[in-house]
Amino acid sequence: MPQSRPSAPPGPPPSTELPTILLTGGTGVLGRALIDELSPDFRIICLRHRTPLNDPRVREVRADLLEPGLGLPQADLGQLAAEVDLVLHSGAATNWRAAPDAIRRANLGGTATMLDLAARADAPFYHMSTAFIANPLAPEEQERFPGAAVYLASKAAAEQAVRDAPVPGVILRPSVVMGDSVTGRIAGVQGLTRALGAIVKGQVPVLPGAPDARIDMVPQDVVARAVGDLLRDRVTAGEYWLTAGAQALLQREVVDTCLEFAERHGPRPHPPRLIPVESVHRLLLPLIEGPTFPESLRRRFRTYAELLLVFQRALPFASSLGSPHCGSALSKDALKQALVRNLTAWSTGPGGIGSRSRHRAQAQPQAQQQPQPQQQPQPQPQAQPLVPVAATAPRAARERAS
Repeated sequence: MPQSRPSAPPGPPPSTELPTILLTGGTGVLGRALIDELSPDFRIICLRHRTPLNDPRVREVRADLLEPGLGLPQADLGQLAAEVDLVLHSGAATNWRAAPDAIRRANLGGTATMLDLAARADAPFYHMSTAFIANPLAPEEQERFPGAAVYLASKAAAEQAVRDAPVPGVILRPSVVMGDSVTGRIAGVQGLTRALGAIVKGQVPVLPGAPDARIDMVPQDVVARAVGDLLRDRVTAGEYWLTAGAQALLQREVVDTCLEFAERHGPRPHPPRLIPVESVHRLLLPLIEGPTFPESLRRRFRTYAELLLVFQRALPFASSLGSPHCGSALSKDALKQALVRNLTAWSTGPGGIGSRSRHRAQAQPQAQQQPQPQQQPQPQPQAQPLVPVAATAPRAARERAS
């Protein structure tokens, strides 16, 4: 496991003018949460490639992280560097289905381009990495899942580039970023969210890993608050683990929470069977890759296996949450509550159990309009109404650190 460097003491107090932060990855799940957290205290300039943010709290600059100088004219690049006080690089290639070379180029080349800009702006550099660099894949897993393997390798190499750069650098290592801890909402459905939703629907007969393996997940607002604290307190060196650590939920706790959630909205699904990792590689994956399995089932299980093989570990991560200038620590109870709120938000969206219930409810009146043949009345058992999915609780007001 990479060792953490001691953090530097906070810098001088800020001036009355809001500092300007240059953010990449603003359209992503964590990027949206970072904008929510940082916008009251910083002027935010977001670099974006194709997808606009359309957020009045930020100024957008269209750029290409894989081009020298961001693909900007020299005059524009110079003006941008003159404005920037801090650089937060949260953009990365996270789609493991992409070509390995494309993942490597985006994560390494994009980091190098942003480091060059930080040096030109004489600005400290905050790099969003991943805690799972401490969880490398075994050689067999690297061969079977090349996208995940190159993603982890490229993030580790990008960290080294930050350490070697001539600008002050902070490395941030979140684990799996889940939805908001209060509302459960998330800007985009992540792969692990889909896997948990499939457990709720009873679509996952088997899962790789031991019952006591840890699935380290942290709500997006908790990660964003820790990053915001580091930026506001002018911490410009160190490596921070934005993880649940010893409080991370175990795989059996995650599965039980999903099944209990499903039971509140219908029949309790059959629990998935947990299979040791070595059996997954030796028996299960070769079996489903045979011709007897439908392509959709094969693809779904490979995706879930890849996610859970990467995102579980026996030993807990280190965690910096709750340390000076780094947000608040998490408890296991708080994580379970956040998971339920995430499942509630998922259930009301596309593909969730709430949308399925609404579709059935809308189809029912149409079925009742069809003419029925005359029959002798027969005693019928009383129909059980569909249980509506509970609405998520409103976001509690949170005091922001001054």
